[in-house]
Amino acid sequence: MGLIISSYFRGFGQLSDPKTRSVVLKSILGSFFVFIGLYIALYFALKITAFVAIGWLEMVFDTVAQFGVMALTWFLFPAVVTAVASLMLEDVVAAVEQRHYPDKHVAQGQTIAEGILPALKFLGVTVGYNLLILPLFIVPPLWPFIPFIYLSLNGYLLSREYFEVVAFRRISHADAKALHTRWKTPLFIAGVGFAFMLTVPFLNLITPVIATAAMVHMFEAWRKKDGVTDKAGPSLKNPKGQSYPLNSSPKPDALNADDKPNDDVIPLPGPDK
Repeated sequence: MGLIISSYFRGFGQLSDPKTRSVVLKSILGSFFVFIGLYIALYFALKITAFVAIGWLEMVFDTVAQFGVMALTWFLFPAVVTAVASLMLEDVVAAVEQRHYPDKHVAQGQTIAEGILPALKFLGVTVGYNLLILPLFIVPPLWPFIPFIYLSLNGYLLSREYFEVVAFRRISHADAKALHTRWKTPLFIAGVGFAFMLTVPFLNLITPVIATAAMVHMFEAWRKKDGVTDKAGPSLKNPKGQSYPLNSSPKPDALNADDKPNDDVIPLPGPDK
C-alpha cells in the first residue's frame, strides 16, 4: 500500500516536469473534446429515437433525456478518455523514465498505429461492461451498491490498461502477463483510485497523465522484485554476422584479429622512377 501511495504522490509531482506539461495540455484538450463529442453523440442518438408515439409524452421524455445524456456522458467518460489518452501517453512514460530512471536505455515503445487496435479494443470492452451496469439503476434496492460496482469494474479495467501502456514498452507480453497476475491485487487497488479520480470534475482532465506516471513507478518496483528484464531490442548486423545494439556503431577494437578492414582495396602502382 505504501508503494501505491508514494507512486500517486510522484505521479502528481510529475506535473512539474517541463516535458510533461505539453502532454498535460494535450490531455486536457483531448479530454474536453472527448466529453463534448460523447455528449453530442448521445444527445443525437436519443433525439432521433422515438420511444413513444404520443407527442407531449415524447416532449417530456426528451426533456428528461437531457439529464440522462449528461449522466451517461459522465458515466462513460473514464472509459472513453482513457482509450483516447492511451495514444499519447508514451511521452509521459518517457519523461518519467528520463527523470527518475536515467540509467535505463531508451525503450522501443509503440507507434500510434500499433496502439490504435488495443485502444479500440479497450474502448469496446469498457463501454460494453459499463452499459451492462445501467439496468441496475431501475432497481432501487441496488442503488447503494452501484458506486462500488462501478469503481470495482473500472478499477480493474483501467489498471490493466495503464499497466499495459507502461509494461509493453519494456518487457514481453508473456512477462507482462505474469507480472500482472502476480501483482493483480495492488494493481486493482491502484485502478480503483484511478477510476475515482476520473469522476472528479477538473481532476479527471489530467488523471490519465497522473495515472500513467504513477504506474511507471509501480511497474519498475514490481519488476525489480521479480527480476524481470527488458525485452530484446532490434539489432544491427555487420558483414561478419555480429550484432550491435540499436543506435550504436561498430568500434574499430571490436574487429577480430583476423579481420582486415581493407581486404577489398586494390593497391595502385606508384610512379615510375
